[in-house]
Amino acid sequence: MLMGGRGREARVHYLDGTFRLLSSGDHVRCAVTGVEIPLAELRYWSVLRQEAYADASASLAAAQRSTSH
Repeated sequence: MLMGGRGREARVHYLDGTFRLLSSGDHVRCAVTGVEIPLAELRYWSVLRQEAYADASASLAAAQRSTSH
């Protein structure tokens, strides 16, 4: 399932500890940096904001951004 849609951005529903593909693709984009994240390497996301993050630093930046508004 992770290999479908090569070269396309997947639509994803983020859940606690897992995620569900809504449309096929092989990557998502980091909500902070815009970098492509291969689905096989996706480790950081927000269930509340339904956003993916490239790494822990991007996740922290998003959390800080959301608390400042």
